[in-house]
Parts: sequence; C-alpha cells; structure tokens
Amino acid sequence: MTSQPATLDRAAIAARIPHHGTMCLLDAVDAWDNESIRCRATSHREPVNPLRDPSGLPATAAIEYAAQAMAVHGALLAPAGEVPRAGYLASVRSVDITVAHLDGIAGELDVRAERLTGNDSQVLYRFTVCAAGTTLVSGRAAVILDAGAPGAGLSRSPT
Repeated sequence: MTSQPATLDRAAIAARIPHHGTMCLLDAVDAWDNESIRCRATSHREPVNPLRDPSGLPATAAIEYAAQAMAVHGALLAPAGEVPRAGYLASVRSVDITVAHLDGIAGELDVRAERLTGNDSQVLYRFTVCAAGTTLVSGRAAVILDAGAPGAGLSRSPT
C-alpha cells in the first residue's frame, strides 16, 4: 500500500478525481486497502445534484457514485509522485436495483467497491451502494485504464 491517508474528506477526494463542484458526489473515504474502498455520500438528497431529472435522482445514478469510488481507489493506489492513470467506465454487468430513486433515501449512502481482478489496461470491480444496511444498487463494473493513451487500443474523439 502507498503512503496515502487512511481517510479522506470531500476536498481530498475532489483533488484526486476529475469531478469537481457538485459533480464530486462523495463526501468521505472511510477506509481503503489494495483491494477495496468504502465511501460515504449525502449528495443524493441535494436538489442541485447534477444527475437529477424532473422525477428525482434515478437509482441508476448509484453507478456513478460507485465509479467515483473506483476512481478514488485508483488514485490512492497510484505510486507516490505519479499522476493517477485515467480510467473510463467500459461496462456494467449484473446490476441489481432495488429502489426507483435515491433522493428519497434519508440516510447516508454507503458506497463500496472491491477490485476483483485487473492488469495494466483494465480493472474489474464489484460495487454496492447501500443505506441503513439495505443494498440499493449492486453490480460489477469494468474500467479501462488510459483508454486514450498511445498503444491502449482505444482512441478518444477530439473534443
């Protein structure tokens, strides 16, 4: 494990991922190790949550919460002094959703991601988003690392 802090607040999370302002959805990292990370979030209750639509915050937004936990995990695992590798969510599988919306959940969201396998170009995570001990959304996510880097096999479209 690298010499990173054991816990992080929202500002420290935002400093490690490309999501800023209201798009940084996580409030804290409570624990992490080489294989997993556990985060907390309350932004699901915010009226200014950028993922809300007119009906509220769809439960599918939990996938973005989990993806941000994975991004923080990757940044924490990066060797000291190196820029963390960019990751792109390539697919989600076996997603189980037990609620329609997240904005009606009164408590904090408990966002967990566990690295199942990976190599230099891709990582597979299992994730869960829970509240008050009840699983709201779970599944697996494949992340492609440095997809736009030379030799990675994928290219980014110019923006």
